[in-house]
Amino acid sequence: MDVLLIAFAALWGAAVGLLVPRAAYRLAVEPEEPWRDRCPAGHVLTGPARGWLGGPGRRDCATTGAPLTAPLLTGLACAVLAAATGPRPELAVWLLAAPFAVLLGSVDARVYRLPDVLTLPLAVAVPLLLGGAELLPYEAGSWRGAVLGGLALGGAYLVLHLISPGGLAMGDVKLALPLGAALGWYGWGVLYAGAFAGFLLGAVYGYGRIALRRADRSSAIPFGPFMLGGGLLGLLLGAFTALP
Repeated sequence: MDVLLIAFAALWGAAVGLLVPRAAYRLAVEPEEPWRDRCPAGHVLTGPARGWLGGPGRRDCATTGAPLTAPLLTGLACAVLAAATGPRPELAVWLLAAPFAVLLGSVDARVYRLPDVLTLPLAVAVPLLLGGAELLPYEAGSWRGAVLGGLALGGAYLVLHLISPGGLAMGDVKLALPLGAALGWYGWGVLYAGAFAGFLLGAVYGYGRIALRRADRSSAIPFGPFMLGGGLLGLLLGAFTALP
């Protein structure tokens, strides 16, 4: 286990995680509404990339109530991915994708929405980056498996959406494409395990709310965070068990 690599990954995750709250605040709107360009106090959000990059803001106009949650989550996710993957080229892909995963989970938890502006670029970027990783030495996966995994999981989610549109939204279908590609990199077993873990986590959360009488069987839940959590568990399993 490379302690320096894990420390670097954790610092990277924490640093980019500082940018998540503002982006999540701006993206957490209903589908028919434009992205937010002002803080809750009415101030225009300024900064690099037309105000998309920046911290959470002053206390009187903060774009999030818990500015440290995202950096902690992103830093922890990057650290455990580095510990499991080691100095393999696919680790760079996981570290680049992790902040976007936290951002997607944050938006979905707030407004039950996975914006196309995030899911569709990820659906293209993850397979392409993994294709580059396969060209480097010491990789431990398969680009063909990544492409087939993305198509398989995306297709499976599409079928479930067509069967029950109220159960799985199209945002979940689009997120399944890059998630399936990442899991498929390590093989079909990891793909099945990561997908199953997402459904299991979602079921535990949903039935837990019902048991606590905070919801009923017809209540909707944001499924994106559970898809991503299951995907993280699958990637850890695949990275730990991958042949050197």
